[in-house]
Amino acid sequence: MKDNISLLRKIKGAVLRGLVWLSAVFICLMLAGMIFFILKRGLPHITLDFLTQKPSLLNDTVGILPNLLNTLYIILMTLVIVMPLGVGSAIYLREYAKNQKAVRLIELAAETLSGIPSIIYGLVGMLIFVQFCSLGTSLIAGALTLVIMTLPTVMRTTQESLKTVPDSYREGALGLGSGKWHMIRTVVLPSASDGIAAGCILAIGRIVGESAALLFTAGMANEMLNLKEAVSPGGAGSTLTVSMYMYAKERGDFETAFAIAAILLILTLLINSAARFAAKLLQKGTGK
Repeated sequence: MKDNISLLRKIKGAVLRGLVWLSAVFICLMLAGMIFFILKRGLPHITLDFLTQKPSLLNDTVGILPNLLNTLYIILMTLVIVMPLGVGSAIYLREYAKNQKAVRLIELAAETLSGIPSIIYGLVGMLIFVQFCSLGTSLIAGALTLVIMTLPTVMRTTQESLKTVPDSYREGALGLGSGKWHMIRTVVLPSASDGIAAGCILAIGRIVGESAALLFTAGMANEMLNLKEAVSPGGAGSTLTVSMYMYAKERGDFETAFAIAAILLILTLLINSAARFAAKLLQKGTGK
C-alpha cells in the first residue's frame, strides 16, 4: 500500500515538473518569437537619419530624435521623483512603522492602485497636473502622472525585498553599536539591492511602454526640447510609444512603427542592464 502511494506521488511530482518546464519553455519561445518578429520588421528601417532627424511633413522626412529625447526626459524625471519616494516609503513601513493595521491598509491600497488602468491615471493627471496645477500639456505633467502610476510598484517591490533581509543582520549591526539609520543604510539596503533594482526595472518598463496616460498629459508634439524646456510648464512632447501609436493607428505606417518598437526593445534592454549593473556596484561597494 505504501509503495503504491509513493509511486503515485512520484508520478504526480513528475507530471507537475513536466508542466512547469513546458510552461517555462512555452513562455520563453513566445518571448523569443515576439522579439525576433519585431527586430526582423524594425531593424531594416532604422538608419542614421531616422535616429537623428525630426519628422517633417513638408520635407517628407521621418525621424524620431525628438521622441527619443522626450522618452529619456520622461524616464529621468519620473525616476528622480519616484525612486526616493518609493524606497523611502518602503523603509518607513518595514523598519519604522509600529501600527501594523495601518501598514496592511497601505499595502492593500498600493496593490489596488497597481491594478488601475493607465487611462484612468491619464484622466486624473490631466485634471490635476495639466489643469488644476496649470502645468499645461507638458512632459513634467506626464512625468508626475507616471510617478503616481509607478509609486505603488516601487514601494511594494522594495518592501517585499526588505522583508527578505534576515533579522540577524539587523540585530548584529545594532549589537555592534550601529544606529538605526546607519544599520539600514549600510546593511539592510545593500542586502535588498536586488529587489530595489527589480522595482526600478519594473518602473522603467511601465514608463517606456506607457502611451494612454501620456496622450492626455504630455501631448503629441514632435518639437525638439532641451532639458530646461522639458521640465518647464507647457513643454509638450510625444514619447516613442505615443509616436509609435500615431504612426501605426493614425497614419498606417507600420514600417516606422516596427522600427520604433525595435528601438524601444533595445532602449529597455540597455536601461535594465544599467540598473542591474548599478545594483551590483552597490553590493560590491558594501562588501556583500
